[in-house]
Amino acid sequence: MSIQVQNISKSYNKIKAIDAISFEVNDGELFGLIGPDGAGKTTIFRILTTLLLANEGSASVAGFDIVKDYKAIRNSVGYMPGKFSLYQDLSVEENLKFFAAIFGTTIEENYDLIKDIYIQIEPYKTRRARALSGGMKQKLALCCALIHKPKVLFLDEPTTGVDPVSRKEFWEMLKRLQQKGITILVSTPYMDEAALCDRIALIQKGSILKIDEPRNIIKDYQKIIYDVKAKNRHQLILDLKKYPSQYSVFAFGEYIHYIDKNEDFNAADLDNYLKKQLHTEIEIRISNPTIEDVFMDL
Repeated sequence: MSIQVQNISKSYNKIKAIDAISFEVNDGELFGLIGPDGAGKTTIFRILTTLLLANEGSASVAGFDIVKDYKAIRNSVGYMPGKFSLYQDLSVEENLKFFAAIFGTTIEENYDLIKDIYIQIEPYKTRRARALSGGMKQKLALCCALIHKPKVLFLDEPTTGVDPVSRKEFWEMLKRLQQKGITILVSTPYMDEAALCDRIALIQKGSILKIDEPRNIIKDYQKIIYDVKAKNRHQLILDLKKYPSQYSVFAFGEYIHYIDKNEDFNAADLDNYLKKQLHTEIEIRISNPTIEDVFMDL
């Protein structure tokens, strides 16, 4: 196992950030921590990369204990924090050379590992880091996290604030890195990115809700979800929440996802109810569940 976590807990001023977290990440796996802001993802990353000490529990990364072997872990992992933390006044090339020198290597020595990424920012190698776009900053940060050829790569919300095209490119890069044998632990609040991981842990308020392959998490979901749409979206949400047998109601793109408590639910009854509430252009259809639906239910 590249990562083993057993009952890790961390508190700040008696408030628990994470509560008895346990999970394992296999060698060469792309594992995702999926959850909203404040779920505890960054705290887990900081503990596993030896930047924080846990109050309870134990963990190992690349075979090294996070307390006893912290120096070995720092040489064996790459860490890309959620906030861009490279030197803004240094150029692209200067940042990369600096981080390579810290680990006693050179850009040339591990160029094969980063070339697919670096080739996209090389035309801007003399530009200062602060002048890069969001997507370019992420690619530079990833290169710096990889320059010493780590065994395990930690990416904390790497695509937050990045445009959709750059997000897609970033995940394609991660898949190529995985093929080179690097174990990747990535966190994200974007539920659609969960499907790109081999396995995921859904996390909320410092606790893991479920761990499995994305397809299994969706397959195990038994409730029937309805896409509901009408002209007055805001009022539609309010009226759906007042419907006597409603189980859950939440916005999902242009539709509202509605789940009923009753197994014998009839969509025609809901349609009649909405018409009585003076809704127009009503549309009700069965929807396929997503990771977000499972997360909201959990």
